[in-house]
Amino acid sequence: MEKRYIKKDSLNGRVKKMAEAGLVYAPVKDGDNVLFQVLTPGMEPLTAYANSKNAPKNFFFPHTEKLMKYTRTEKGMAFSGELAEAREAVLFGVRPCDARSFVLLDMLFDQEKYRDPYYIARREKTTVISLACIHPPYTTCFCTSVAGGPTDAAGADILLTDLGDRYLVEFLTPKGEKLEAHFSGDKAGDEADARKQAIAAQAEQEITSRIPAKEIKPILDVNFEHPFWNTIHQKCLACGTCTYLCPTCHCFDISDEQKGDDGIRLRNWDSCMFPLFTLETSGHNPRPTQKERWRQRAMHKFKYYVDNFNAIACVGCGRCVMYCPVNIDIRKIVTDISKL
Repeated sequence: MEKRYIKKDSLNGRVKKMAEAGLVYAPVKDGDNVLFQVLTPGMEPLTAYANSKNAPKNFFFPHTEKLMKYTRTEKGMAFSGELAEAREAVLFGVRPCDARSFVLLDMLFDQEKYRDPYYIARREKTTVISLACIHPPYTTCFCTSVAGGPTDAAGADILLTDLGDRYLVEFLTPKGEKLEAHFSGDKAGDEADARKQAIAAQAEQEITSRIPAKEIKPILDVNFEHPFWNTIHQKCLACGTCTYLCPTCHCFDISDEQKGDDGIRLRNWDSCMFPLFTLETSGHNPRPTQKERWRQRAMHKFKYYVDNFNAIACVGCGRCVMYCPVNIDIRKIVTDISKL
């Protein structure tokens, strides 16, 4: 694996050069928020920021996407796919928790038996450049509790680690190696690894929020009807903020929109927190209250995903904790489950 040093103050210019040569998404300041956007001339990519408000999963799994067109003709219905050719792109400045979410989404959308061509096309064409968290930014971060870490390389093609006066650049995949020309610099050796390991150890110690996320699966296996589920949902507004900001939530709805003889089929983000999410055509709803919906959310992340893929469907970014309008805290819920 190729490793290089680059000067710290040169990174912004290098990212801008990449944006001149091709499509680059990067974190930028947008009002009070940091959001991932297409980098255009005059925009400054952020390299020293906590985390973005929006999880960058939407570049592979958009809020809304067109799947198909159909038209009524004299000979019947004519269908045409809408799988547009994905463009080569760079997704720069992704934090390790968000980069790891791509690995978890790959497990779902790119299985041996079930492959989502829309997701896969974007994923294969996009090079992910991750920025290690030298000082985890929030007290709500808990990535180390869900098999991640502030300098974790999972899901990235290139990992940048701030060593103080310079960055260590690690080219992790063939896609990452194709961008070597943009990161020319001195080769890094064993001393870089030692320094990075020390920084990683310190960063992990700075994560003070620790929960027994890996231990609760056997408890969830046998407590589907436990009275505990009557207690956690009572404040929930069913707003869906937690699921829409989550890097790993992937529920969607498919709808048709028709005008005259022409129609389109759309895939839109949905949420297990919404009352209509499981409403059946018959009128029956197997999850009629927030109790069942919150149970599903917890079960999905910490039991069902583990059953199916041997991985917890949470990266510990803390967005759902920070932005819940009624202060429901998944960390407390996991801790309480561990005591059942």
